[in-house]
Amino acid sequence: MCFQESFVQTLDDAYRHWTGQGLPAPAHLDSQQRLAWLHSHAPYSLLAHDGAADPRFTYVNECALKCFKYPRETFIGMPSRFSASELDRAARQVLLEQVTANGIAEGYSGWRVDAHGQPFMIHAGVVWTLLDEAGRAVGQAALFWPDEQRVGVLA
Repeated sequence: MCFQESFVQTLDDAYRHWTGQGLPAPAHLDSQQRLAWLHSHAPYSLLAHDGAADPRFTYVNECALKCFKYPRETFIGMPSRFSASELDRAARQVLLEQVTANGIAEGYSGWRVDAHGQPFMIHAGVVWTLLDEAGRAVGQAALFWPDEQRVGVLA
């Protein structure tokens, strides 16, 4: 299992902890195929940041890279606050505080900004706390759909 698939497994395990189910994926895939699909082919964005005071991105799937229009090597390590414009950072911070307090927040929609400063809307967002093997919070992960018409459509 490569690093990316290993990290997707961590995201999936934490999502299952908070929701009781795994990340949305086609049922016919085996576990290895599923992890690769979540990273490379999921029609929704999947990303994560660490637990620092000014969190930095630690993971991004292909769909999220297309939405944010950054190369992976620029996106990973970037402060996650830069994913929202200055005007939208307060709302984003409120969401992250809800996740810190409750472990998960669901049904979020809002504006984000790409590498060129162009805004785009995210839909049906879920943000959850990432946990290490001892159950300690080590960051947060997010899933969002870039197209409101395709929320929940996996193919």
